[in-house]
Order: sequence, then C-alpha cells, then structure tokens
Amino acid sequence: MSRKHWTSKDIEDQTGRVAIVTGANSGIGYETAKALATKGATVIVASRNEGLGTTAVENIRRQSVGASVELMLLDLASQKSVRGFAEGFKARFDRLDLLVNNAGVMMPQVREETEDGFELQIGTNHLGHFALTLLLMGRLAATEGSRVVNVSSTAQNLGKLDLDDLHWTERPYDRMGSYGASKIANMLFTLELQRRFRQAGVSTIATSAHPGWTATNLQRTSPLFRMFNPLFAMRPPQGALPTLHAAVAKEAEPGGYYGPHGLGTIRGYPVPNKPAETSLDGQLAARLWTASEDLVELLWSDLS
Repeated sequence: MSRKHWTSKDIEDQTGRVAIVTGANSGIGYETAKALATKGATVIVASRNEGLGTTAVENIRRQSVGASVELMLLDLASQKSVRGFAEGFKARFDRLDLLVNNAGVMMPQVREETEDGFELQIGTNHLGHFALTLLLMGRLAATEGSRVVNVSSTAQNLGKLDLDDLHWTERPYDRMGSYGASKIANMLFTLELQRRFRQAGVSTIATSAHPGWTATNLQRTSPLFRMFNPLFAMRPPQGALPTLHAAVAKEAEPGGYYGPHGLGTIRGYPVPNKPAETSLDGQLAARLWTASEDLVELLWSDLS
C-alpha cells in the first residue's frame, strides 16, 4: 500500500480564520499566503516592499477569485516598524489564528546591521519575529486553536549560537555561521514559546518547519545555491508544504518540526524532522529568550 503524502489539497476550509504571513511577497511565503487565502482565510501579506507586496496581493486575488488578502507593511529589521505593524493589526482584528514567521535574510556578502544595531540576520530572522510574536500574544492567546509557525532551516545543523557575541562584534564575521545561528534561534524560540504556552494554559501552540532545498530569491547572494538549484531545488509551491503542514494539519504536534521526507530532507513531502541537537537545549532556549527580551525591550509578563 503506497503512502499518502500530505499536500495543499489536505488543507481544510479556513473560512473565518485570520492569518499573517511575513515575507509573503515571494517564494515560500507567497505560496503559503496563497494556499491559505484559497481555502478561505483572511490573509495579511506582511512585506517591507510595498511594490512587491501589492503585486503579490493582486496575483493571489487574480488566481483565487474572492480571496480575502491584503497588504500590511512590515520591516522586521526595524523594531519601530514591528511595533507599528502590531498596533495596526490589533486596531483592526480581534483574532489571530495563524502567525507564520517566514520572512528572512540569508548570507549577505558583508556584515550588516538592522536599524536598531542588531546584526542583520539574527536581528531580522529572530529578533524581528520574536518581538512581533510577543506584541501579538494577546490576539493569539484569545483565539482558540491558534498557532505560531517559525520557519527555520537545515542550516541550523551548521551553526553555533554564541549568546556572548550574538551580533558578531567580537569574532570575524561568518555569514554562513551567522545564518545558521539565526536558524538555531528560530528553533530555540519555538521550544521556549511552546513551553510558555503550555505553562500559561492557553490553546495556542508553537510549531516549526523548514523548506528543504527550495529555489527562492533568498538564495540570490549564494553562487553555490544558484549553481545547484536546477539539479536539487524544489519549486516554491512544494517547498511551502512543510510550513502549511505545521500551520494547519491536525496531526502537527506542539513544538513539532516539519520538513521534506526524502533525499536527506531536502526534497519531498512534509513529515516530522529532527532538529539539530543545539536547537533542543532547553537551558539555551531560556537564556536566548531572556537576552531577546532585553534586546527588543519587551517582557512576556507585561503582555496581554
């Protein structure tokens, strides 16, 4: 008997649900937003680029007549923008069923900083999403069965998270090492967030996913990826499946991590995957949480 693979056809009706997908103007984020909107969800395309975001919204509406999808500007490299986005969302919506923390930057050629002085990759991929999630916690906790999905990467297996030099000011900058560290941070955030949800007794769960090897604009700074993409990379609709599975599948577990099932987890259909050992370190997760609260000047205890 052949195994049935999970696909976007398995997504149940999402009518009445509200979803935010960061970085939804292209690639995996776009395909995630489109799939959810097609199934009836009201989807917020959170993008820092107004032109690309507008085009994404128009394309989704054209491909799925009647889709409820709209653009809200969000730059995760700016804590001011993150706060403005959260306030704007809360002023309009009294529920949040899905927060898909998908956006990211990958291996800039040289060390760069965010508007707030954070190293760009940890600042965008982790701290931007950390702040956004905390600021939206009230809406998430008030929505029965809501989920937070953090999109990580197999690059977590190649990185090391150094909390004493999170922004690479003491060490020679390693763009791959920094990217891997930010993906470890995504997983540690998921682990600690789920622990706190459970402790608080709310129905919200935190899950995570990785897209395997998927050809997206994220890889534009890497000649290696561009060279081998034609041989190994999946297209974005396939690469978005682990994220969608983590977001809506009934069988997705609290704290679960999902990725492709085949060829060393770089291709295939979503199944449970194993995070890097470092990403399962509960003590490190708690320390990262405390450091992140200090950096973004938000406290879990202050949220409602």
